[in-house]
Amino acid sequence: MRNALWGVAFVFLSLAQAQAAPEKIIIDADIGDDIDDAFAVALALKSPEFEILGFTAPFGDTRARAKMLDRILAETGHGNIPVAMGVSSNANLSGFNQRRYAEGGKSYRASYPDSTDFILEQIRRYPGQITLVALGPLPNVGALIDKDIATFRKLKRVVIMGGAVQAIPDPFGLRAATAPMPEWNIKNDIASAQKLFTSGVPVVAMPLDSTIHLKLHEVARNLLFAQGTPLTDILTVAYHQWSLGTRQPTPTLFDPMTLAWMADPSLCPVTPMHIRVDDAGMTLAETGTPNAQVCLKSDPQAFLRFYLERIGKK
Repeated sequence: MRNALWGVAFVFLSLAQAQAAPEKIIIDADIGDDIDDAFAVALALKSPEFEILGFTAPFGDTRARAKMLDRILAETGHGNIPVAMGVSSNANLSGFNQRRYAEGGKSYRASYPDSTDFILEQIRRYPGQITLVALGPLPNVGALIDKDIATFRKLKRVVIMGGAVQAIPDPFGLRAATAPMPEWNIKNDIASAQKLFTSGVPVVAMPLDSTIHLKLHEVARNLLFAQGTPLTDILTVAYHQWSLGTRQPTPTLFDPMTLAWMADPSLCPVTPMHIRVDDAGMTLAETGTPNAQVCLKSDPQAFLRFYLERIGKK
């Protein structure tokens, strides 16, 4: 009887330890254009739910993106986290409004490995355990599928910010609903998005439907920037460079919802859906076996409260 009780206790202890173990993640971030990537990186660094195996940079000036990620990590005490870069392209080079921060620090690393090789190596090391969090266009995802789809299918899942599935109502009821459209991250690499949704890997999507109303209003951002930590100071600088470059005062925190949902799924309940990406970049909900979990509605106030509490703590 005693041995049986010890056996039961060991099982429960093992389950508790498994539940408490942080989730292994790799974050693919087109940081430096819109400001939400920087806020997502900050959330990842402040979340004990995650073990960050590395960051990778897709799309556009991937070296500048890698340098920005590298600098953020070094200046917040996370310089041991690897940074890799995808193939650079000429797309959206003028949109990199946070370049002064990205290239203004000293050189922390002389070079960055290839994103595809890095991610495949990590998947082989931890098969079935890694979540790939894709915050931007998907050329790195497409490259993974093209190079070794068998290994790609050993990912635990892919969580993306991308798509626009349904008409989005005006939160104040003053304007007509916004019709679905080809969303930025999808339309900038339609072929890779199509490959992802047909890959057989579990996909979780945070589309515009659930992220477009996540505004970091003036009171909230001033409160956050006043915390004076190395991380909030970086966000302050990046925010002002973004605001000057885009002439916008209020950022929308699209990308952080991916990580917020992973830390607290109640923030953005998901629905099983069959999503097809057409040749125009539309993410269409159709009948068929679900190939994705999609969040169509979130609570902006609950999200903002979660975000500020998480990032604002010293």
